Amino acid sequence: MLFGLSRKSEMVTAEAALPGRATPIPTADTHFLNGRPLKGPYPDGLESAMYGLGCFWGVERRFWGLDGVWVTAVGYAAGHTPNPTYQEVCTGATGHNEVVLVVYDPAKVSYETLLQTFWEGHDPTQGMRQGNDRGTQYRSGIYTYSPAQAAAAEGSKPVFQHRLQKAGYGAITTEILPAPEFYFAEDYHQQYLAKNPGGYCGIGGTGVTCPIGTPA
Repeated sequence: MLFGLSRKSEMVTAEAALPGRATPIPTADTHFLNGRPLKGPYPDGLESAMYGLGCFWGVERRFWGLDGVWVTAVGYAAGHTPNPTYQEVCTGATGHNEVVLVVYDPAKVSYETLLQTFWEGHDPTQGMRQGNDRGTQYRSGIYTYSPAQAAAAEGSKPVFQHRLQKAGYGAITTEILPAPEFYFAEDYHQQYLAKNPGGYCGIGGTGVTCPIGTPA
């Protein structure tokens, strides 16, 4: 059944989640800006990172311009419904977060730099929303692909929390989890703000810098 709009800020249970489908939904084959394959194969030596920090249109733009990022894609993760559509995610009845997949060259850009971009790119203290965008799909999340990524993410959280508290912000609500399955979003969402430069972007940082790798 559909999850009520009044409960979009509450995580749906696996039992109550929409059933989804067995096959992936259609999406773009290549990145709109660089022509590289969204789904791979990716060159040897590249690594993946995954983040949720609000509406994925603006989130993806924060990462695709970083030197060393090979390709980015938007999608859905950390919920229950297999191969969800955007319309399903927006009901709150899939449990998924709007996320960006970042495929990068660790010889050119460090995971710590990606983490800094994540922390500084949004307000991670807002729970199930980001700005005026409300619902579980807008929660803050770091989804890690290795023990090293997990350690870096967990280590960066108290460093940034200290800075946020000094600036008057509350507790960080970011979830840090092993990377779940990533479901590619529909074609029109991929690199949306490159296709629509005047389009909506609902994310914004706190203005607090994250001193990863330096004393708090």
